[in-house]
Amino acid sequence: ACSAFSQKSCEECLKNVSCLWCYTNNTCIDYPVRSIFPPSSLCSLSNARWGVCWINFEALIIAMAVVAGLILVSITVCCCYCCYCRRRSRSRLEEEEEQLARKREERRLQSLQRKHERKLKHDEIRKKYGLLQDSDNPYSRFENE
Repeated sequence: ACSAFSQKSCEECLKNVSCLWCYTNNTCIDYPVRSIFPPSSLCSLSNARWGVCWINFEALIIAMAVVAGLILVSITVCCCYCCYCRRRSRSRLEEEEEQLARKREERRLQSLQRKHERKLKHDEIRKKYGLLQDSDNPYSRFENE
């Protein structure tokens, strides 16, 4: 029983996990498992020790709340950042895809323009050497010399 460690030392009392040390009257009492925090009628939070003697129960609760808050905030920040990055990378991919499609269309138009220029140049050469038939009279007579 925890009461056997009363009037001894905090370290001896807290070797048993189910014990609570109260510095007000130097007593070792059973931890009230029905309530999460020990009631103030049993021992005030600033004078209660559980687990270790060097930190009081009040500071332990505050430290655990701060750590839990930091964990929740960091998880929230990570989730928001990841969602933002994912959305941003999607828009980047869409931009790149659109840019590639635009460049592909420009290259296709340039290719068609060069093809048309080559055709005009070849037609001029054919016309110069008399190899181009007139479009007015496609059934002209072929003459051998």
